[in-house]
Amino acid sequence: MSSLRIEHHNPAALHRNPAFSQVVTVRGMDAMVFVGGQNAVDAAGNIVGETLGEQTEQALRNVLAALASVKASQEHVVRLAIYLVQGHDAREAFGAAQRIWGMHPTAITVLTVAALANPRFLVEIEATAAVRE
Repeated sequence: MSSLRIEHHNPAALHRNPAFSQVVTVRGMDAMVFVGGQNAVDAAGNIVGETLGEQTEQALRNVLAALASVKASQEHVVRLAIYLVQGHDAREAFGAAQRIWGMHPTAITVLTVAALANPRFLVEIEATAAVRE
């Protein structure tokens, strides 16, 4: 049985940044895990935080909890999609992400959107992970 190998690539022709990878390959995987969009909501359904930074931290905690529920972790994540409500400074979300997520170099897409499902939500984060069972 082969082991799971997640490889991060940054081709010379593309911009390099330690916070993310341009390309991620997965070899030897048994399952893909798709974490639906997570907002700044606690287990009781209460919105946590008023600022983009506070909400980003909670949304990432929710992503980590979702991963843990299927015996996966941040190390298995190969892609994040982050949706920010327009008019907010993405640097605030990035700072919050560094506190919770660290500098894990997954592939990341950040999109600015007009609104999310609840008008109080400022961020939503989806994750894709690859695991070996």
